[in-house]
Amino acid sequence: MTYSTREQRGWYVYDWANSAFYTTVVAVLLGPYLTEIAKTAADASGNVSFFGLRVAAQSVWPYSVSLSVLLQVFFLPVVGAYADYGARKRELLGVLTLIGALTTIGLYFVQGASFMAGVLLYLLANLAYGCCITVYNSFLPEIAPPEQRDSVSARGWAIGYFGGGLLLAINLWLYSNAEKLGMTGGQAVRVGLASAGVWWLVFSIIPLLTLRNRNPTKAPQPGESAVVAAVKQLLHTLSQLPRYPQTLLFLVAYLIYNDAIQTVFAMASQFGAEELKMSTADLTQAILMVQFVAFGGAIVFNWVAGWLGGRRTVMVTLVIWIFAVLLMYFWVYSVSQFYIAAAVVATVMGGSQALSRSLFSFMIPKGQEAEYYSVYEISDKGTSWLGPLFFGAALSLTHNFRIAIVSLAVFFVAGLILLSKVDVGKAAREAGNEPPLIT
Repeated sequence: MTYSTREQRGWYVYDWANSAFYTTVVAVLLGPYLTEIAKTAADASGNVSFFGLRVAAQSVWPYSVSLSVLLQVFFLPVVGAYADYGARKRELLGVLTLIGALTTIGLYFVQGASFMAGVLLYLLANLAYGCCITVYNSFLPEIAPPEQRDSVSARGWAIGYFGGGLLLAINLWLYSNAEKLGMTGGQAVRVGLASAGVWWLVFSIIPLLTLRNRNPTKAPQPGESAVVAAVKQLLHTLSQLPRYPQTLLFLVAYLIYNDAIQTVFAMASQFGAEELKMSTADLTQAILMVQFVAFGGAIVFNWVAGWLGGRRTVMVTLVIWIFAVLLMYFWVYSVSQFYIAAAVVATVMGGSQALSRSLFSFMIPKGQEAEYYSVYEISDKGTSWLGPLFFGAALSLTHNFRIAIVSLAVFFVAGLILLSKVDVGKAAREAGNEPPLIT
């Protein structure tokens, strides 16, 4: 198989494009903004109607994140299986990108007390986003040989952090100068939300022109549609997963520990706004700092992985994650302390995620990349569900953000224990792949 540097570079740009949604919308702006709108609509007891249920206004955002992922549990595997059957995977990525970008732009019109409109648009945007990442990740084994996958994956994450950080910097400037520009703070936030959709749409043109389709290794039976064939194949794959016990063990470990990673990142802005009373400008500066520190962290931990191996390096990052959530519970009481904790998180964030993605590529049977990455994506960027549900329940029961944050340590510990039992070399051989040099 021939590999193209041009295609790899185009693949990197898609991370640059889509990271704007995750950074600007999920991590910074939408959580606090949606919470404030929900508070406006709340009754005297501080509750709102959320799809017919009475919940605390503060819980609308974490519950929305969990609900979006429950939708993805049903849609992502089907999309992944369909991508493996189709000869137009690049075009599928383009259609999903268009849906996600346009619904993100639609967040501009959410204001007043219309928090449920914001919830619905977010659900659609995040569903499309998860589907996009599933298809995008499935290109990795096709564009990089085994010995390059750690570095290619790490570069993608690093460039994504830089792109997401750049747009966030622009939005920080916009928010800080809103009054001079004749805008209110709310208007600046809405423009920032919409800008993420525009950024995602415009920069996706480059990878969509650069990536190329491969001939699928599977084809529907005569007279059978690709969708029906994909659903049948998905059911078959799920039934066959026990034949790959090491791959299954890694997936379970990843779904647990990365769920907590995503929850910390998605809920950090709400923790800062509600617990520490940080301004939107301070929160944006903190997350902006995270993007650029994470850029360096992804590169550094890629180098560490060359020495320790990917699995051991991810285990090191999980130990640091446990320390980080304990730090937030016991020590973070000021803006400066929040920045320090955020820097600790940023250092390990890129490494833990980039190396997990490349590790998984060795464990996938050939021809089923998108299908397996659809299961993987259930807990990738912006798609965690157990963590936000756990976080939201803890917040509703205790009304204490510190307890909600530190409860996530359970996920990191469980993921660390399970990952320690994964044999990457054995998993690669079970899937019929060449194992990494250092396992």
